[in-house]
Amino acid sequence: MDHGQWEEKSRSIYSQDPILSVEDVDVDYVIRRNFWGQTTEFHRAVNSISFNLYPSETLGLVGESGCGKTTLGRALVNLVRHTHGVINYKGKRVDAMSKRELQAFRREVQIVFQDPFSSINPRLTIGECLVEPLLVHGLANNASQAKRMTMALFDQVSLPSDSFYRYPHEFSGGQRQRVVIARALALSPKVIVCDEIVSALDVSIQAQILNLLNSLKRELDLTYIFISHDLSVVKYMSHRMLVMQQGMLVEYGNADQV
Repeated sequence: MDHGQWEEKSRSIYSQDPILSVEDVDVDYVIRRNFWGQTTEFHRAVNSISFNLYPSETLGLVGESGCGKTTLGRALVNLVRHTHGVINYKGKRVDAMSKRELQAFRREVQIVFQDPFSSINPRLTIGECLVEPLLVHGLANNASQAKRMTMALFDQVSLPSDSFYRYPHEFSGGQRQRVVIARALALSPKVIVCDEIVSALDVSIQAQILNLLNSLKRELDLTYIFISHDLSVVKYMSHRMLVMQQGMLVEYGNADQV
C-alpha cells in the first residue's frame, strides 16, 4: 500500500465513531484482606489507561512482560473486572449491559491467547470444540449445520478437513493457533484481541499466522487489538500503537512514528 492509499485508508478509519472506548481504566488485584473481607493491600496492574479503537483498525499494544498489557486485554473482553473507569462498546458501558446485551458483546468481542488450548477441552475433538459454541449461541440450528459451518471455518484458516475428528494434542503449534482463530471466528466477531498470539512460535510460522490474520481482517472486515512484547511484530500488524510500562501508557501514536 503506497503512502497515498495509506492516508486515504486512515482517513476512512478515523472519521468513524470508535467501536471501543476506554476512559481512565484501572485494574487492581487484591493481595491481602482483613478479617472482615475488606481489601487492605492491592496491586494496580493497569493504571488510568485511556484510548479509542476504531472499526477496521489494528491497534498494537506493546510492552515488556508484567507491564499490564495482558490484564488490560482481559479487562476489555470482560474476563477480569476493571476497578475504576469506563469501557464502552458501541457507545454502551460494558458494566451496565443487560444480560442480552452482554451475550451479544461476548459474541462480538473475542480473545485469542498465547496458549491456544488453555480454553479448549483436551478430551474433545476439535470438531466438537467448534460445534459447541455454534449451537450454544444459536448460530446453527442443528448438529449437521454446525458441522458444515465448522468445515467452512477450517477452510478459512487453512486447516485440513480431517481436523474435525482429531484431538488437540495431534496438532503442531501453528495449527493449534489456527484452531483457536477458527473458534474465535465461529461467532462472527467484530473485534478480536490477540494476546501474544505468535510469541511461542518459530519465526517462519509466526509470519504465516500474521499473514492469515491480515487476510481474515480484509475478508471479514475485522478490528484487532494486537498485544505483544515484540515491537517489530506489532509494527508490522498495526495502524497505531500503545506502549505500556508498569501499568501505565507511556507512548501512543502512529505505528511508524512510535
